[in-house]
Amino acid sequence: MAAKVSFDDVEVGTELPAGEFPVTRATLVQYAGASGDFNPIHWNERFAREVGLPDVIAHGMFTMAEAARVVTDWAGDPGAVVEYGVRFTKPVVVPDDGEGAVVHVTGKVAAKLDDRCVRVDLTAMSAGQKVLGMSRAVVRLT
Repeated sequence: MAAKVSFDDVEVGTELPAGEFPVTRATLVQYAGASGDFNPIHWNERFAREVGLPDVIAHGMFTMAEAARVVTDWAGDPGAVVEYGVRFTKPVVVPDDGEGAVVHVTGKVAAKLDDRCVRVDLTAMSAGQKVLGMSRAVVRLT
């Protein structure tokens, strides 16, 4: 597969379609099973509170992966992402209320680079707080 977006058609400032990603306790259990990360802060409310968290929190790598979906969906090929990094700024708190949390992600082309690549800057928010900082992806386009 190759990216479906053409480098020639993209300008600095191009906004990617936003994404909303629901996160429930069931989502966290599924991710824990897939990743092998069974840290109790991701499933045990009592333990999470004992270590100073407001409630159970989503896995940082899960949050990072959900944010990357905005980029991969836009590009049309996950393999087009040649670099991706974030800073974890706030946890995604996932209450046990049947609704959970939502991670809202927006992205914008911040720079056109060499070799038909662009840098995409992402903003990931949950409960009105920025949960990822310096979230950037380098994407090779067609």
